[in-house]
Amino acid sequence: MIKCDKNCLDVETKKYFQGNVPNQDAIKMIMVSESLPVDLYNYFDAKGTPQFITNTNIIFNSIGFSFKTYSDYLDHGIYLTTAIKCTKKSYLVSAKTIENCSIWLEKELTDFKNIKVILLMGDFAIKSVNYIWKRRYNTRIIPSGSTYKIRKEIFESNGIRFFPSYTQTGDSFGLEKSKVEMSTEDVKKAMKLII
Repeated sequence: MIKCDKNCLDVETKKYFQGNVPNQDAIKMIMVSESLPVDLYNYFDAKGTPQFITNTNIIFNSIGFSFKTYSDYLDHGIYLTTAIKCTKKSYLVSAKTIENCSIWLEKELTDFKNIKVILLMGDFAIKSVNYIWKRRYNTRIIPSGSTYKIRKEIFESNGIRFFPSYTQTGDSFGLEKSKVEMSTEDVKKAMKLII
């Protein structure tokens, strides 16, 4: 854990970052989900079968990848993370909190030099990457609009393809079958760009 110096009132202000990724140059895809789980035992890199991996496996398994563990993703050049590095106090967080956390996400992503695809799994991820691109390049990478309307458009910048989609990590994953289907379609398209 890393103590955060921001005063975000809608999250438990503590930061969680994964351990070192052994072969950072092999990472071709980043999948950014929304926020940390309440229980860190459910985060991607937790031991056993964390809920975040179980949910993500549903998507990848349905398109023919028999992933079971976080290591399986890393071994295939996929890094899994969240836009919000803290635990939410309620369902939503403010734009300021997303902007604050986007600084941490930006630092995290700089370790990966060979990214070809970034999957933006949910509104927090989309907004966070937009804050990063606004700071770096004075532009948003994903326009405003409903995800279902914009997700079929092509968004590219600096050699990276961006896919706005729906989160696969929250407790509500699977309740709306159409969102699971759209997320699965988006991941399938993204995988074609790295294999």
